[in-house]
Parts: sequence; structure tokens; C-alpha cells
Amino acid sequence: MKLTLAVKLGPLANQHAALLQIMERFNAACDGIAEVAFREKTANKIRLQRLVYGQIRDRFGLSSQMAIRAISKVCEAYKRDKTIRPRFRPHGAVPYDQRIMSWKAPDRVSLLTLGGREVMPYRFVEYQRARMDRIRGQADLILGRNVFYLYCTVDAPEAPAGKIQDYLGVDLGIVNLATDSDGESFGGEQVEVKRRISSHRRRNLQRKGTKACRRKLRQISGRQRRFQTDTNHCIAKRVVAKAKGSSRGIALEDLLGIRERGTVRGRQRARHANWAFGQLCSFLEYKAQCAGVPVVLVDPGNTSRTCLECGTVDKANRRSQADFRCVSCGFAAPADHDAARVIRARAVVMQPMVSDTATGP
Repeated sequence: MKLTLAVKLGPLANQHAALLQIMERFNAACDGIAEVAFREKTANKIRLQRLVYGQIRDRFGLSSQMAIRAISKVCEAYKRDKTIRPRFRPHGAVPYDQRIMSWKAPDRVSLLTLGGREVMPYRFVEYQRARMDRIRGQADLILGRNVFYLYCTVDAPEAPAGKIQDYLGVDLGIVNLATDSDGESFGGEQVEVKRRISSHRRRNLQRKGTKACRRKLRQISGRQRRFQTDTNHCIAKRVVAKAKGSSRGIALEDLLGIRERGTVRGRQRARHANWAFGQLCSFLEYKAQCAGVPVVLVDPGNTSRTCLECGTVDKANRRSQADFRCVSCGFAAPADHDAARVIRARAVVMQPMVSDTATGP
């Protein structure tokens, strides 16, 4: 399984300037190549290289391999949509492969710049230290908030899938970010409070529009997103640990396209748009894969309106966001818990019945 590892670089002031220079020059070269690719209507790397290679090296002073990387980046971007000319930000990502990057020591990396190779330190925590020997292929140089990172591909071994006895159903929501079929809920109160505070501060600062306010906006940008990402990591880690400890798989709703199907209006639109269910699902899936826990996706239709006791499906069963009471048999339960139990039941039904022992003719 492939994972992405963000390695924070610690360059000196002159090295930081050299990285910034190569990044701006590389993306300027990409813009020039994109103009030719769009004019000639070609995304063929070999043909484009014949057209622009010499000009790019002379005009922008890139090394041979940097020019090749720029041509490849343009081809990949142009292939995605050939109706428009690709545009590249001055501080867009710069791909480094083994010819222009090398790991010199446990805490040093060598990167090619316009002035030659620069060996600079990088910083890591224990989680990254345990995975540094698994880095494979190229890495992308990224600039975020004036800090350089190398985003590396890591070859993470997958744990062998164990024999499962059952499934842990997980219902994803906005009030409760996740509720499992055992009845444990992971509330989203803190995320909602952070969202409201962040939205209120941004609105007030934008209204003032002073230089100090714009500086403050840059400082606080991304805080709420990072807090929500950390919350989703913690929830996913807890759910996967519970499933693995009880020899169960994880059952989730297939929520692909839920935003397009939704009809949320008014004040709830911002809250619904902030719902990072896709991120939480991806965290659950990759953490489960690393732990050897199988994950299945089930049909999300009417999971919150189905009574698990008698099978009645009725919109009136869901009396409110928090309460479920069957209009047929009177079964009552917390709504999210009931939905998680329905998800778990659907996952069990989906699985084929396989005998533990082989039988002869």
C-alpha cells in the first residue's frame, strides 16, 4: 500500500532562497511548455520534448533532468482537460526524482537547485522516523506558509487480513461525526464550535480590511481545517483499534455523491459543506488496511429510517435528529445507533457463506 509522508525541511536562509528560486523558475518553465502544448494540441511527452527541450534549458537555466520533469508535469496536467491551457502557480509543486535528489544521512537530504546541489536538514517525529526507510520513487517539493516540505511516497506493508467474526457498523453524521453499532459516539461539538469561531473571526477581519487584519487572516488560515483533520485521525484510529481487537470488519455507508444528492438550505449549508465525511472514510480505510481489518461499503438508502427489529421502513420512524421510534412495533433507540446497527446488518448479509473446512465429494 502506498502512503504519502510529509517531511519538513529545515534549510538555511540561503538554501531557502535557492529552493524558492528553483520553484519559481520551474513553474515559469511549465507555463512556457503549456503554451506550446496547447498550441500544438499535443500531450505526447516525446513530441513535446523535441519541441521545447532546448528552448526551456536556455531560457530558464534548468538542468536536463529538471527540464524533463517540467515537460512530464505539463503533459500530465494537459491530459486531464485538453480544452484549456494549463496554468501553473509560481509556488506550485516541484517533482524530484532519484537523479536530482538523494538522502544523504538519517537527517539530511540533497536537492538540486539552480546553483547546484544543496544538502539540508529535515525534521521528523517518531511516526516518520519508522517509515523513512520505505520511501520509494519521486518526491514533491511543496511550499506551505513559507515552509518547505517533501511529500514522499512510502511503501507501507499491509497486515494480513485476519479471520473476522462480525462487522462493526459505523454511521457518519454531522452532530455525531461517527457512531458505531456498539453504541459509542464521537461527537462533533468541538469541531462545530471551532467552525463557528473561525467563521466569525474571518468575517470580522474581512470587514475591516486593514493591513493588520489581512496579516491576521493569513495567520489563522487553516487552523480549523487542521483541527478537523486531527479529530478525524483520532476517530479513525479508535474505530480501527476496536474492530481489530474484537476480530471484526468495518462496515460503512457508500456516501459517494452525497453532496450532489443533498438539499440542505439556509444556515445549515455551511455546516453541511464543512462535513469532512470523505476524509474520515479515507482515514478509516487506509488505517484499517494497515491493520489488516476488512472494510465493506453498504447501500446507504434508508439506514436512518429502518427498524432493525421488525424491518419497517418509514420516514416517520425518525422523529428527530437524535430519536428513532418505530411506528409499527414501537422500538426506540438513539437514531445514530440504530442506523449503525442497520449498516452492520447489511454488511453481514452481503458476505458470502464460506465453510471453514473443505468437504470432499
